[in-house]
Amino acid sequence: MPWDLVKLNSGYQMPTIAVGTWKMGNGDGPISQVDQAISLGFNHVDTAQAYRNEAEAGQAIRDSGLKRDEIFITTKFSGSNGLDMRTSINNSLKNLGVSYVDLYLIHGPRLAVPDISTAWKQMEDFKKEGLARSIGISNFDVKDMAVLLATAEIKPAANQILLHPYVYTTQAPIIEYAQAHDIVIEGYSCLIPITQRPGGPVDVPVNKLAKKYDVTPDQILMAWVKHKGVVVVTTSSKKDRLEGYLNAGNLSLTDEEIMAIDSAGSEG
Repeated sequence: MPWDLVKLNSGYQMPTIAVGTWKMGNGDGPISQVDQAISLGFNHVDTAQAYRNEAEAGQAIRDSGLKRDEIFITTKFSGSNGLDMRTSINNSLKNLGVSYVDLYLIHGPRLAVPDISTAWKQMEDFKKEGLARSIGISNFDVKDMAVLLATAEIKPAANQILLHPYVYTTQAPIIEYAQAHDIVIEGYSCLIPITQRPGGPVDVPVNKLAKKYDVTPDQILMAWVKHKGVVVVTTSSKKDRLEGYLNAGNLSLTDEEIMAIDSAGSEG
């Protein structure tokens, strides 16, 4: 695999690129898409209670024939159906067909009820009980992380956030704060500049670099995320794109090239 492993503060290692099931829907679609990703070399599957396809992801993982320790599974407490955290993680484990997940996240600070400290205590219990090897958060800003760390016995292993060049200026303090506290950042929706906002300022440096390195623009954005020390969570139903994402792990951009993308992102 061209993407390295990152060591979490829990002592476990996490693959630095994951296939996410956020927009895969239900039924046979996510089963075949996750199966395809695994067959190409993805060994980190990211899902969530709210995506309503944990069972499909679990089916694909079982169909892959991989041993449990050969696949890294992330899922999230999303507060779906008003279920409490204990019921939710047990349902997730049942849906996925596993006895533990590698990483369990609180999907957002508003879902940490009745408050962040109390909710985090439950997460710590899940880790101590072996239901999750590592625990973390998603969409937490600096203030939310500070509140959590003020009373935490176990630090979050990761914080999964929205990350692409157009939001980097806003998200950079979160990345810096997390890294200062040994919390790994995962970034989702990093391809938004070319998939949802084409024609913006970021296109200029990204297309220039894609031509220079003879790669695709999405690979340049993947390399940009990797340069930030961030784990990539991505997805595609197309085999060639998934292969391209994996190959992007071999691509290294210079500091000047990264700065050019950052500058264009701030303009957008």
